Amino acid sequence: MAKRPTPSGIASLARRLRTAMEGGKGCKPLRHDLPALDLDAAYAVQETNTKYWLKAGRRLVGRKIGLTSKVVQTQLGVDQPDFGMLFADMAVPDGEKIAAAAVMQPKIEGEVAFVLDRDLDVADPTIADVTNAIAYATASIEVVGSRIANWDINIVDTIADNASSGLFVLGNERHTLADFDSRLCGMVVESRGEPLSVGAGAACLGNPLNAVIWLAREMVARGRPLAAGDIIMSGALGPMVPVDPGEVYEVRISGLGSVRAAFA
Repeated sequence: MAKRPTPSGIASLARRLRTAMEGGKGCKPLRHDLPALDLDAAYAVQETNTKYWLKAGRRLVGRKIGLTSKVVQTQLGVDQPDFGMLFADMAVPDGEKIAAAAVMQPKIEGEVAFVLDRDLDVADPTIADVTNAIAYATASIEVVGSRIANWDINIVDTIADNASSGLFVLGNERHTLADFDSRLCGMVVESRGEPLSVGAGAACLGNPLNAVIWLAREMVARGRPLAAGDIIMSGALGPMVPVDPGEVYEVRISGLGSVRAAFA
């Protein structure tokens, strides 16, 4: 079993991911260089790159939550979700063409996105804290990707790789929590009128709001609490869909409208 890397080792692993991203060529997995299921070591790699990108001028605008499916958690041998950072340059307007090279090994997920209008910085937030902090919700698409070759990942790989983040697309409709049922809302991903993935709010930790509670607690514990204006991609409502070049994908979520991702 690998030992926890030194600070220089963490920096080297972070650099491996950046090099893969900058060169557009997948790298070997990180899990052989990190202790098995050492989530803190994996987050240390992620945080190293977060600080690198912030220093380079990227702007942090929110978080993404991954591994919100109990089935996927079981497959990876974990009992909790994970998170990654959302930067402003990851946002794509609804329907705008996404360049073929913009995301490595892209797949898409339909999700409920929330936007906060007040800070969520209490250590043990309640559902009331979360609902009071949310300004609105909207349908969204997350374009996930992996800097690790062939999606050969486990839990520490994906956490270190910013939770396999890529891009995100927010819908143009804004709805309060009273406008829709976050637990029962249905979701479908379609292309050319054909349904490719279906699901519901309950697939995301039982309710996407449960995922936000988890995230808010985790971000306080890790020193990056959620703030007013933050975007939260709360997690997939159905299975991921591989992307075909030239296709347009539409996600519809009951009560929240629709959103499109178009690939060049």
